Amino acid sequence: MSTVITPPPLPSVPTDKTVKAKQADPPEVTLMQLTAIDEADSLGLPIPCRAFDPEVFFAETPADVEYAKSLCGTCPVKAACLTGAVERREPWGVWGGELFVQGVIVARKRPRGRPRKTEVMA
Repeated sequence: MSTVITPPPLPSVPTDKTVKAKQADPPEVTLMQLTAIDEADSLGLPIPCRAFDPEVFFAETPADVEYAKSLCGTCPVKAACLTGAVERREPWGVWGGELFVQGVIVARKRPRGRPRKTEVMA
C-alpha cells in the first residue's frame, strides 16, 4: 500500500487587489493604529515608542527631538502613527517621525531664546 502525504496548505499571500482593497476602505484611525501596532507586536517587530521612555517623544530640546524623530525611522507603524496624529491634530510631540506643535507639523524645533545675530563658528 502506498500512502500519499499531502503537505498542509500554505498561508495565502495578499495580492495587489486585496492590498488595494484594504487601503481603499478608510477605517477609524484609532482602530487602524491599534491593528497596525498589534500586528507589529504579534510579528515581534520592534516599536520604538514602546521600547523607549515615552518622555523621549515629548522632549524640549532640539537635539532630543531629532533623536526621537530618528527612532521613528525604523518603526513599522510609522505611516499609521503619522496619519492618526494628523487626523487627531496632536497638540505636540513626535508622532510618525514628525514634530507636532499646536496640531501642525513643524520641520524642526527651535532652541529657546532669541536667535543669534551672527553665525557661530563650528
